[in-house]
Parts: sequence; structure tokens; C-alpha cells
Amino acid sequence: MTIGSVGSGVALALTTVREHKMRSFLTVLGVIIGTGAVIGVGSIIAGLDGAITNILKSFGPNTIVVLRGSAMGGWTLEEQKRKMLTREDALAIEARCPSVEHVSPYLFSNWDQLHKARYKGNDNYQLDIGGTEEGYAAGGTVMLQGRFFTDTESRHHMPVAVLGEDLGKSFFQGQDAVGKWIEVDGHSVEVVGVMERPAASFPGQDDNRILFPYFTMRKLYPSANENMLIVIAYEGMLSKAEDEVRTVLRIQRKVPNDKPDNFSLSTAQQMIEDFHRITGTVALVMVILSSIGLLVGGIGVMNIMLVSVTERTREIGIRKAVGARKADIIVQFLTEAVVLTGIGGVIGLFLGWCVSMLVGLVFKNLPTAVPLWAAVSGIMVSVGVGLFFGIWPAGRAANLDPVVALRYE
Repeated sequence: MTIGSVGSGVALALTTVREHKMRSFLTVLGVIIGTGAVIGVGSIIAGLDGAITNILKSFGPNTIVVLRGSAMGGWTLEEQKRKMLTREDALAIEARCPSVEHVSPYLFSNWDQLHKARYKGNDNYQLDIGGTEEGYAAGGTVMLQGRFFTDTESRHHMPVAVLGEDLGKSFFQGQDAVGKWIEVDGHSVEVVGVMERPAASFPGQDDNRILFPYFTMRKLYPSANENMLIVIAYEGMLSKAEDEVRTVLRIQRKVPNDKPDNFSLSTAQQMIEDFHRITGTVALVMVILSSIGLLVGGIGVMNIMLVSVTERTREIGIRKAVGARKADIIVQFLTEAVVLTGIGGVIGLFLGWCVSMLVGLVFKNLPTAVPLWAAVSGIMVSVGVGLFFGIWPAGRAANLDPVVALRYE
């Protein structure tokens, strides 16, 4: 096998593709779809992974999130039955954990309730409502307008609130929101500030937060009882703070020494690692599913190569009669199969890139881009499909008897 023989095989393969354009396209359609799916899914997962990683990093390197179930959602039945976290747990952490700088409870609104906010006839239903304390702002909250509420306002149940950036823009159209009164689920509250969108946010999600002082939230939504604790450790003391918080909560919640925690502590790094495991599993499943298209494409390539061997039996006989070896015939047909699937891989790469760009246009906050590993793996897999499924046709062509082949009409 020489470079010249490979080059002539490539030229012959390209000539065959040009002469049978439709047949060649239909042959590698499965390869195009499979490769495009690998590239598209790879770019979306890479973009989503980057976006979520940035979101989790925005919690801050010294922040611990405490929930009664997993931080990544999908609580088990046992987690759902656990005792709820309370503000008293937050006070215990604040009093007994010397490595903790701030701790704030965050009271969720009822998840099954549809919320509505109104300002001068402008209604908004896509709301993220919660109640917290002044220390929450120490986690990196930046105010665009006004200020964050104070613990004094919380203790006096003052009807004040701070809004998320997108909700503030929707209601006030760039005007100063401070001092304006809005209606939230029938309650009139004064806007004291507008928060900047978090450092990163979920793709396609608007910042429609409405945060009340903790006790104001308890007054407005007496049935709300699901708390999260936001714990901020002193610089460089995250690990020690985590141990202290765990110890205090086990005492508070009366967990026996031989029983596991009935709550979860999550740092940004832990949540990133958990999310990477999830995206890794999703990527593996999607690659396996997209491989079905490659399998179908490979079978099509093998079928068309067998047809090509039959059509060119006489040509093979002539080549063997003038001295071509088995290896030369095998290289010729394998080269044709690789060129065919390689072209399909390039088209699939372009298709996957188009899919990633389209997703990026639809979801502005999703930084989709075709990662190098996805592009390289897509092309390599398509070439591998050509090699694997071209072996049998190539071997069949190489084993033809030249005398019989020359007599073939």
C-alpha cells in the first residue's frame, strides 16, 4: 500500500460519489443524522454544563446551602417525609458555629400556588417568591436600584419587597422603582430595591424574583413552611464551617449517632460535581441513542459497497490480471467506504453546528458552541463506521477469482 494507491482510491471514490449523487446521499443519510446528533447534543450539553456551572459558582466559594433533601432536586419519598428546616435551626447555627459569618433562612412560597403581581394593570404570573433576611444579600446580591430590606423591617412585618431585574424592567420600563407600590397576590407592598440578575442564570429563565422580609413572608403566606438555609463561612474556613453546621443540625434535629443526616449540605463545588455526573449520564445515553443512526448508516454503506463490488466485478478481474494484489483491492474499497462516510461525517458536523446555533438563538443564555471533542469524535466515528462496515465488501472483492471475474458480464 502506497500513498499513490490511497490517493487514487480517494479520487475514484469521489468520482463514484459525483456519478451517483442521490444514491451516495441516501447511503450516508444515517451517518449524517448520527454524526449531527452527536455534534448537536454535545454542543448543547457543553453549553448547558457551562451555564449551570457558572450559576452554581455564583453562589460563592464560601456558601453552604442546607436543604432537607438533595440540592439537585428529585427528592426521594424518605427525603420528602423528613422534618422541615426552621428559622430556629438558622439561629442555632449563628450562635454555635464560630466559622460562620452569616446565616439566613429562605422561606419558599407554596410551589403549587399560582402567584400574580400587578402594577398599573400590568400583570405577571411567572414569579419566584421567597422570604429571607438581611444576611442573604451578603451572598453576592447586587442592587441596581434602592437597597435590600433590613432585619428591622422583617421583625416589624413591614410590607416591603425587592424585585428581580427582569420583573423590575417589565413593571417600570427603566424608571425608578423605589417607593412604588405593587400588588402581589392581593397584598400591597412597597418596592425598596431592584436586584441585579445573578452572575449567571438558567437558560431562558427571567429574573422574576420577589423577595420579602422573612416575617413579612410568614404573615402574607402563613401556609408556607419549606425553608432553605444559606450559610456563608469566613474566608478559608468552608470545610470547618461545614463540620460545625452538620454537628449543630444533628443536635437540633435529634439525629442518633448511628443514623445518617436527615438534611443535605451542599457547597458550590459539590453541586457542580453532582451536576457533572448527571450531564455525563445524559451525554452517554444520548450518544448511545444517536449511535443507532450511525449503525443504520453503516449497514447502508455495507449494502451499497456490496452492490458496488458486484457492479465492478469485471474491473476487479482486470486489476488482478495485471498484477493487483489482494491488499490493493482491499485498500481501494476501504478507501471508498471511508471517503463516503467521511463526507457524511462532514455534512453531519455542519448539521450539528446548525442545530447548536439554532438552540443558541432560541435560548439566549445558553452558550452553545461545538466543542472540539465532539467535532473530532463525530468525524472519527464516521470514519470508523466506514472502516468497520467496509471490511466485508472489501474482503469479498479481494477474494474474487480473476478468471471468473473476467468472464462476468
